[in-house]
Amino acid sequence: MTKQLRPRKATILDVAKAVGVHASTVSRALNPQTQHMVAEAVAERIAAASRRLGYTADVFASGLRTRRSNTIGVLIPDIMNPVFPPILRGIEDALATAGCTAIIANAEGEPQRHGTILDRLLGRRVDGLILATAQRRDAVVDRCLAEGVPVVLINRMVAGKRPVSAVVNDDEGGIKLAVDHLVALGHRLIAHIAGPQALSTGHARRNGFLAALKTADPALIVEASAYSETAGDAAMTRLLADKVPFTAVVAANDLLALGCYDALMRAGLNCPRDVSVTGFNDMPFVDRFSPPLTTVRIQHYEMGRRAGDVLMEYLRRRDTAPVTIRLEPSLVVRGSTALPAHATAGKGKSPSR
Repeated sequence: MTKQLRPRKATILDVAKAVGVHASTVSRALNPQTQHMVAEAVAERIAAASRRLGYTADVFASGLRTRRSNTIGVLIPDIMNPVFPPILRGIEDALATAGCTAIIANAEGEPQRHGTILDRLLGRRVDGLILATAQRRDAVVDRCLAEGVPVVLINRMVAGKRPVSAVVNDDEGGIKLAVDHLVALGHRLIAHIAGPQALSTGHARRNGFLAALKTADPALIVEASAYSETAGDAAMTRLLADKVPFTAVVAANDLLALGCYDALMRAGLNCPRDVSVTGFNDMPFVDRFSPPLTTVRIQHYEMGRRAGDVLMEYLRRRDTAPVTIRLEPSLVVRGSTALPAHATAGKGKSPSR
């Protein structure tokens, strides 16, 4: 049997010959970071010839020359959380513009795995990291800073004096939007299902709740063990068991709010007739909840895109100073909030009974 030879792979020299330019011009034209150095018409001819010949750049060989892998590690806490796909899309779009690719790692909500995942990403020689997993005190972030690994935090921040770039939401301002909305409806007895206080989001949103509601009753603040529907259910169940009167609940994120729905329904209470509920994030499909969730909308895609841009700028200029970018949230009012029961002739059950 005659052995068939594999067709020879097109090289950068083949593309250069086809277009009639030097190989270095082809290299610049096909690199997003240097494409501006080549005339647009020439770059278009090079791109067309590359497609026609089936040429693809040898990333490994390029990395040996530039000491860059053009890959960025992205660590997220829970890949099943609907908040993250639009954030990841923003990151990937920003990286693609710079000719880079993301390697996504899922931490599955287990901080003890973060160090192992970091080792694996660094073993693949990623050029930098975007971390959505940071705790207020975070050993992985400390290690990145100590070892000079370029890092940008997203959605969360760390406590302490060492500067590190971050793209986050205005968490305190977002919670104020929710509280102000409930107060405007006539609610005065407002509870808060807080996120984990080891995370900047849980800490800041709790502080925002206290700042917005000067008369907040500490007995109506319950910390959830995680940002999950199950944790929200458990926290609301504890709140109901304490029998302290309330007419509305500000949940620290949408999954916690969904857990509140479960606990209220099990207790025979109706949302929003008996208890109004607000969330945070406006994750996909919360408008399909029953009732549709009033929530604080964050700029998911923009947050990812800006984080990618910040990291790319740092890789271009290592002397770039760390920055903190806070994106402005907005309130989306839906069917989970209404006038308190006492304002509607006292109809319905009260969670204080």
